[in-house]
Amino acid sequence: MILESFSALDFETATWNPASVCQIGIVRYEKGSIVTQVNELIQPPRNEYFYKNIEVHGIQPNDTKNAPLFDKIWFKVRHLIEDQVIVAHNANFDVNCLRNALAYYDIVQPEFEVRCTRVIYKRGLAYLSKKYKIPLNFYL
Repeated sequence: MILESFSALDFETATWNPASVCQIGIVRYEKGSIVTQVNELIQPPRNEYFYKNIEVHGIQPNDTKNAPLFDKIWFKVRHLIEDQVIVAHNANFDVNCLRNALAYYDIVQPEFEVRCTRVIYKRGLAYLSKKYKIPLNFYL
């Protein structure tokens, strides 16, 4: 099944806590074209980081000390998620981050559908990006 429109979603977290989002990436795809791209740093709660998370994504407290909090970013990106089909690799992680960040800021949980590329394709992200020629270097 090929989707005509969806929002690809990816979060990075500052700690083990799924509400500690420190970056959000969204690419909105509609009828064969990318129509919107969002890549925003977010200040996690208390701007606290765990060194293992920094090793994974390279984002550090200095990078987010002046970044907006999740609740400010949410209102800029909500239309890309609410009532949309969300696609993510390891979608359980990203949806858990979204739900926990929304709960942390006492924001109403939106409705959306979820598709997980890891479940659909049963392959790792590096393999899929190489096979489909999709670069993984989406930097600020």
